[in-house]
Amino acid sequence: MSEPTSLAGEAERLDAADPLAAVRERFVLDDVTYLDGNSLGALPAHVPARVADVVRRQWGDLRIRSWEESGWWTAPERIGDRIAPLVGAGAGQVVVGDSTSVNVFKALVAAVRMAQEDGGTDGGAGPVRDEILVDATTFPTDGYIAESAARMTGCALRPVTPAEVPGALGDRTAAVLLNHVDYRTGRLHDLPALTAAVHAAGAYAVWDLCHSAGALPVGLDEHGVDLAVGCTYKYLNGGPGSPAYLYVRRDLQPRFDSPLPGWNSHAEPFGMRSEYAPASGAVRGRVGTPDILSLLALEAALDVWDEGGVSVAAVREKSLALTDFFLRCVGAYVPDGRVESVTPAAHAERGSQVALRCDDAGEVMKRLIERGVVGDYRAPDVLRFGFTPLYVGFADVERAARVLARTLTG
Repeated sequence: MSEPTSLAGEAERLDAADPLAAVRERFVLDDVTYLDGNSLGALPAHVPARVADVVRRQWGDLRIRSWEESGWWTAPERIGDRIAPLVGAGAGQVVVGDSTSVNVFKALVAAVRMAQEDGGTDGGAGPVRDEILVDATTFPTDGYIAESAARMTGCALRPVTPAEVPGALGDRTAAVLLNHVDYRTGRLHDLPALTAAVHAAGAYAVWDLCHSAGALPVGLDEHGVDLAVGCTYKYLNGGPGSPAYLYVRRDLQPRFDSPLPGWNSHAEPFGMRSEYAPASGAVRGRVGTPDILSLLALEAALDVWDEGGVSVAAVREKSLALTDFFLRCVGAYVPDGRVESVTPAAHAERGSQVALRCDDAGEVMKRLIERGVVGDYRAPDVLRFGFTPLYVGFADVERAARVLARTLTG
């Protein structure tokens, strides 16, 4: 078993050699070890001044003129193009707005409509595509939305684990809704292989990227993903309740039939016509008036990626190093049998969090937070620790494991 001084010294050396260490200074942080960025990212230090300008000058002085003069009207697409490189997408395919839940609904219903328009497996005659597969381990809201979408489109809903998807696909499958990273365990699912399997069955793949965007490479364009959604308040640090985004692959955009058509996605939004005519491109994913204050706070937060030339590849490399080191420290400090990692050890199967099973997890997390280590708890018995490489360091990791051990033993 390693001595605390040995691992603490190693953490100090790793932090000194960390090429992303300087990025930490761009966030508002204190002495708390913050390992809950997979729920709410920390505040980038320059965002308050930017938001103050939006409120005082753009809203206070320019008022309605800001829709044009301050670029409010085009913000959903402009900010979408800022997020696009972080999820491996070209420009013009991501639009920002609404919540993740709303965007899941848009994407899933649109996917089913396209599949049913396609017809059978041969593109014409054949079974009606009337089944939706949904990740059985998904975040509950995705399941609720999938159930509603199934009722709306006349489909049967079939929950399966991601590993079961290839065997569950058939000629009746219209769409498959999957999470890139499991929110409880941190397991990273095989997006390229699962997307290919869905396509081979003639169905459409919809991916929820909430726990992967900003933490690891996604490769939406590279892997031919059809539609994807994600939030921006976790690893993208956009702030509480910051708007989500919707990705629609370029060649599918002319066929994207949103179940929530709104005046913002109309080809002539100010024409006020009674008949709906969808705009072209990613704009079709819009619905109503954008949430400008939170939208522009998100835009400011994204500067962290640009100003330091931070790459997703570098973030992923550090993420794996941080989680590896945390698991080592937990193994060295925590008494045998007290916790069990449910996060895969293999890098190819691990997101940017570590989940530890613990009998009295809720109470343990409460005591950890009181002692300055902030993670979170998922029922019934999981301690979740999220590692945001932009501001979490190796000393944070060593301290968290040391405090965890002390909390479990006394």
